[in-house]
Amino acid sequence: MHFAGVLDVPEDLRTLEYMRDVCQQGGWPTVRLDIAQIGWNGRCFTDLAEQPIEALFKLYPWEWMLREQFGKHLRRDCAAFIEPPWKMLLSNKAILALLWEMFPGHPNLLPAAFERDRIAGPCAEKPVHGREGAGVRLLGAGEPAGGGKDLIYQAACPLPVFDGQHALIGSWVIAGKAAGIGMREDVNPITSNTSRFVPHYFT
Repeated sequence: MHFAGVLDVPEDLRTLEYMRDVCQQGGWPTVRLDIAQIGWNGRCFTDLAEQPIEALFKLYPWEWMLREQFGKHLRRDCAAFIEPPWKMLLSNKAILALLWEMFPGHPNLLPAAFERDRIAGPCAEKPVHGREGAGVRLLGAGEPAGGGKDLIYQAACPLPVFDGQHALIGSWVIAGKAAGIGMREDVNPITSNTSRFVPHYFT
């Protein structure tokens, strides 16, 4: 089992090493490498020892991988990826606008659209490929879009504030059952990858 990510990012390295340790405890041999060290031999992806990568846990966004030099080979290789390529659909913010078109008024959704003028009142302007708050802008009622492409607009839903901290819950559902939540807090109304984060596991 190969584990890859941007190794000079401390948070990613810690997460990668944790997952690799769990895998090793399960009896699987592992190899760690930087995402930039993955090669292509004409048939499959390889590691620094030119060994084929059969299974890969990666901490690297799919949309970034598709832009890489070897991205075009993703359709040809037979490696098992964790997480799989179809997860790109769920991480793309464009799905927010599509879901609202399909299920307008759903209680678990906020109004979202590709055009600013379709969202009345305050909204969040989000890049479709944004991650962890990067590029998100809060727009007031009547405030025009900032311009640019590949953006969606979602009705604003202010986060609750406790002791000056904006709190956001991320939840995990496995096989239809709640498995855990992540609490993220920040003094800013837009949380980011530097926000305080505490995971909770349900047993």
